[in-house]
Amino acid sequence: MHRLISFRSSALSLRPPPPRPFARIRLRRMATENAGTHKDPVTGELISKTELKRREKARKIEAAKAEKAAAAPQKAAAAPKSSAADEENLSPNQYYEIRSRHIQKLKETQNPNPYPHKFEVSISITDFVDKYGPEGKIAAGQKLDGVTECLAGRIHNVRASGQNLRFYDLHGEGTKVQIMANKQDAKDPNTFVTDHEHFRRGDIVGVVGTPSRTKKGELSIAPSQMILLAPNLHQLPSAHFGLKDQETRYRKRYLDLILNEDTRRIFVTRSRIINYIRRFFDNLGFLEVETPMTSMIAGGATAKPFITHHNDLDLDLYLRIAPELYLKELVVGGLDRVYEIGRVFRNEGIDLTHNPEFTICEFYMAYADMYDIMDLTESLVEGMVKYLTGGKTTLDYHPEGKGSDKVYQLEFKRPWPRYDMIGTLEEKLGVKFPPSDTLHTDEANRFLRDLCKKHNVECSEPRTNARLLDKLVGEYIEPLCISPAFIVGHPQVMSPLAKYHRSRPGLCERFEGFMCGKEFCNAYTELNDPFEQRLRFEEQIRQKEQGDDEAQGIDETFVDALEHGLPPTGGWGIGIDRLVMFLTDSTNIKEVLLFPAMKPIETAANTTGAVGPSGQV
Repeated sequence: MHRLISFRSSALSLRPPPPRPFARIRLRRMATENAGTHKDPVTGELISKTELKRREKARKIEAAKAEKAAAAPQKAAAAPKSSAADEENLSPNQYYEIRSRHIQKLKETQNPNPYPHKFEVSISITDFVDKYGPEGKIAAGQKLDGVTECLAGRIHNVRASGQNLRFYDLHGEGTKVQIMANKQDAKDPNTFVTDHEHFRRGDIVGVVGTPSRTKKGELSIAPSQMILLAPNLHQLPSAHFGLKDQETRYRKRYLDLILNEDTRRIFVTRSRIINYIRRFFDNLGFLEVETPMTSMIAGGATAKPFITHHNDLDLDLYLRIAPELYLKELVVGGLDRVYEIGRVFRNEGIDLTHNPEFTICEFYMAYADMYDIMDLTESLVEGMVKYLTGGKTTLDYHPEGKGSDKVYQLEFKRPWPRYDMIGTLEEKLGVKFPPSDTLHTDEANRFLRDLCKKHNVECSEPRTNARLLDKLVGEYIEPLCISPAFIVGHPQVMSPLAKYHRSRPGLCERFEGFMCGKEFCNAYTELNDPFEQRLRFEEQIRQKEQGDDEAQGIDETFVDALEHGLPPTGGWGIGIDRLVMFLTDSTNIKEVLLFPAMKPIETAANTTGAVGPSGQV
């Protein structure tokens, strides 16, 4: 006890004395200095006085180094070089500092204004190439005197041939044209050199000039005037190496689109695919509709939802995982053919083929069944491939990346192969499955567990009959589907919204479309019996109680709609992102999403800041 008291006494004696008045004043001063009360003149950020001083000092040092580096070649060279050439050896930070100061100076002097309000474009770069590019239109080394065009685009490459001749590559709309700027063509030859000192790689410029060809025959525009429309303050990656880093490409998609023509091609193709789907359904008399993004029940699919909150109603809502139930309610209301293209949200993992939000197309067609929808699917996708390829029905797909030797030749010509689920599993595993009308029982669950264990097929809890079957299909049937194929004959336990099979008890009328071993569409003969639908929903509730977060709840409004009468209907959904992957030879879903989900960048400076687009802080 004495030792304990002595220890406590020692500990008490080690405590620091309370801060004196002048210490409190100093602490308050430090807190004020650390607050963001001073504006950085370059970046516009509000930072502390100490941080501002540190940045200014660092900038002075970097600027001195940059000026010294820029001055050195001028002493050594016989002829003066442009400052743009000198800047190639600068670090990105040095370049940004110098370029920012230059543009700030132009903003002050307005000579010229680096951010003008308007530039009249008389012709696009694409149309310029189409109009003046054909052989014989302009002879080599000649200009079309008396013709003036106004182009606008982004400068990619800059080449100087002395002080009086500059060449630029002007890019826009996925094509390019050369600018051949000669002092003798300039509106004011006396300011030619100083005017062109303002232009750098990445700048957006307007060009007023005459269509021409170089002596080597390259189509060009000979400008009388070039106008800076929007400067690029950052150093673009070199034209030779380009932008290869995947993280940067996904987080800064604007930079990826500037530098990589293949990225632009993918998203142009994506737009054409969606446009084709719209025209296909419009021509068949379908009506495009929009349904809610948020609802009180997450239904229409088997997936874990995102939860959001409505402040005014003080109510938690789900972001939709599928528009299915709303669309079928519209068919009940007499809109016999409806479709929707839009975003859905599923709170699942991110991998090469999954993104938490993705684009889906669903349609519902009264008086059709799964067999009609199969024919429609084949017609849609085969026609789409012909539209994209100019008439071919085959495409090459590299499952290990475009640079790999492994390649699948996908054949889209109708009819596609069809694999019966239970029959194919029996053939591949060498077993006889229980009768299909007993696949929902506990005995069937034990059979499926033993089968998975025997063949080393992993299935995490909850190990429901539906999940066990799904894992077996993924292991033994999906890899067979390289070219487009259908898997049919699903047990009812796997399909709570599909109608029972008309001739095979225990199964339902459903098919899934697969290619390259991955699902891309799903369709049913829709269940329109409200009594059966309620029983299916109740089974989903039991699965949810077993721990299946993806199981659906009971949607009383939808059951009420069925009680008013849903005609025999075929329904279908397709994942557009995954379809675009296969049709553009992309192995990563991030390649076909303009702004994919990304983890935030965590650094000491921004972990407490606001998160920007694509998760970028």
